[in-house]
Amino acid sequence: MQLPSKWMEQAVDQLATLPGVGRKTALRLALHLLQRGDDQVERFTRAIDQMKANTYSCQRCHNLSDDPLCGICSNPNRTSGVVCVVEDIRDVLAIESTREFAGTYHVLGGIISPMDGIGPSDLNLATLLERVEGEEIKEIILALSTTMEGETTSYYLYRKLAPLDVSVTTIARGVSVGGELEYADEVTLGRSIAQRVPYEKALPRG
Repeated sequence: MQLPSKWMEQAVDQLATLPGVGRKTALRLALHLLQRGDDQVERFTRAIDQMKANTYSCQRCHNLSDDPLCGICSNPNRTSGVVCVVEDIRDVLAIESTREFAGTYHVLGGIISPMDGIGPSDLNLATLLERVEGEEIKEIILALSTTMEGETTSYYLYRKLAPLDVSVTTIARGVSVGGELEYADEVTLGRSIAQRVPYEKALPRG
């Protein structure tokens, strides 16, 4: 569908690049923004600009942050010796919403997926190993999705961490096989964190 304005066309094209936003939804959003007052649109675009300019990756765990260290890593009330390894920031938010975990995190920034050309070197794995070797970390919780890629990443991490003096656990199977953490309900996810088990006990027996 050819739009009557090249500027509208440009805006729709950009909105349609957002995940989960098709062209029809992008057009609806663009029309809504066009009908807003100039001050509202300015606040909207300024918020996006400021987010892009002032949001950083935590130097320690790779969570989102306004400062070099995120609020979780810099919180003295968190248990720094327990680190929950997750795929991305959405998983941090999901686990935090359960209020069941008082440790810290390490965000991998993805999972190993050969089909998508993503290998270990593309993830924040080296910095995790550096943390284990350089900090007083007692437990690593593998809280990755139960997809094939998530399981592959967990096993890879387990093999890398095995020689080190750290306990490796995984969340209990309250999260369904093939499921992703961000879609699990808070009660199920909270129980999975609280009832975590040693990783080797979760390995398939054969």
